Amino acid sequence: MQTELLPVTPESLARAGSLIRAGALVAFPTETVYGLGANALDADAVGRIFAAKGRPGDNPLIVHISAPDQLPPLIASDPSPAAKALMAACWPGPMTLIFPKSPAVPEAVTAGLSTVAVRYPGHPSARALIDAARRPIAAPSANRSGRPSPTTARHVMEDMEGRIPLILDGGPCAVGLESTVIDVTGDTPRVLRPGGVTPERIAEICGGVAVDDAVLRPLKAGERPRSPGMKYRHYAPTGALTIVRGEPDAVIDRIRRLYDDALEAGSRPLILALEGHIPAYGDRRALSLGPDAAAMAHAIFARLRDADALNADAIFSEATDATGVGLAVMNRLERAAGFHVVEV
Repeated sequence: MQTELLPVTPESLARAGSLIRAGALVAFPTETVYGLGANALDADAVGRIFAAKGRPGDNPLIVHISAPDQLPPLIASDPSPAAKALMAACWPGPMTLIFPKSPAVPEAVTAGLSTVAVRYPGHPSARALIDAARRPIAAPSANRSGRPSPTTARHVMEDMEGRIPLILDGGPCAVGLESTVIDVTGDTPRVLRPGGVTPERIAEICGGVAVDDAVLRPLKAGERPRSPGMKYRHYAPTGALTIVRGEPDAVIDRIRRLYDDALEAGSRPLILALEGHIPAYGDRRALSLGPDAAAMAHAIFARLRDADALNADAIFSEATDATGVGLAVMNRLERAAGFHVVEV
């Protein structure tokens, strides 16, 4: 299969909409990461997402809509007051809500769960594609399963060339991390995957929030993922990633020693660090994650892909505090590392 890479134009959107209606896959930009879309109401088309990504069938997908009035046919009951408050405050945007699902949603989308995850994206090109398709679009990130999520069309091409017919290029993604996933089926909103809409913001809107304990731990044996992004190793580069966490001076010292030991052992090490710490690593290979947690959120997936491009096989990353958007950064980093964290 030849994969076309086209800028977002009225003509390319019309072509993409036609492909979606025909059961094919299209990669498209959102404000979070690039998505790999199919007709959410066509189980066969949804199955092609799993095949193209090599994605396990127990990992549910998110259904994307282009207007709030497209939500009722997808869910089994009226949204709760907390859900309505979140929708009013944060949609369109980088937030996914989990509702009881209606029979219209194929089980292939929900991995057999009784709930469905729905997002109303903020990116105008994503909404324009949904409008052109005249269908809700099921879409995970447009990468091979387990790989770092794509934040540019070039990243999508690296993973999906020859696997899908079309990639729509809308430029770099603004947020850089997947959406916050919130379960609103209970009395208190529960964060299953952190993102740009932070727990602090959710509590401000709803008066309370819970953060699922699986956000910063691997799933237990036999535990089913209730949200995308909950699998044990996810977002991972090819090289072995180690996170070093603690006081900055101690972290820098430990990473320098780990790097030097890896280099002496014949490995090709690389450091991921906050911008202000880069000089402390001297002539060691190091990439900047930006000045703070917000910048890390935007940069982390691109830096993990850069690590692959540099052929790094031993990667050592600084951490950030797991508060605010830092919770989302550490959720992604720890899964990318397979929860290999060194405390200093």
